[in-house]
Amino acid sequence: MANIEHLQTIRVPATEIYKALTSAQGLSEVWTRELKVYGQVGEINEFQFGNDDLTKMQIMELTPPKRIEWLCTESDPEWVGTTISFELNEKHGKTDVILRHMNWREITNFYRSCNYNWAMFLYSLKTYCEDGAGLTYQDRKF
Repeated sequence: MANIEHLQTIRVPATEIYKALTSAQGLSEVWTRELKVYGQVGEINEFQFGNDDLTKMQIMELTPPKRIEWLCTESDPEWVGTTISFELNEKHGKTDVILRHMNWREITNFYRSCNYNWAMFLYSLKTYCEDGAGLTYQDRKF
C-alpha cells in the first residue's frame, strides 16, 4: 500500500481550519464549488469535478479541532477504499496541517497526479484561511 503525505503550516488557529474543512462554505472555497457537505460521522459528502467526476467521501471521524477522516466510497477506482485524513496541530496561533491520503493499492501516474493536486489543495486551504480566497477546481488550470 502506498500513502500520500503533506504538511502545510497555516497562520491561523486550528478552529478556523477545522471549520474550513468541515463546512460547505469552506470546502467550496478550497476544493470545488459543486458539493454537498454534511456535519455528522457516517454521512457522505459529495464533491463534483466537472460533469463526469463525482467523488463521495464518508465522514469517518470528526474530532474538533484536531482531526478529520474521510473514506472514499465513490470516485475514480484508484480512490475507492482509500482514506483521507487531516491532522491539525496548533502552536502559538499557527497550525500545522498534515494531510494523508492512505491505502493506495499501487503507485501509478494517477497517484502521482493526485500527490501534486493534494499539495495544491493545501495551498488553496492556506490562502483561503490566511487571505480569504482559495483556489478551487473551477479556478485552476489543468
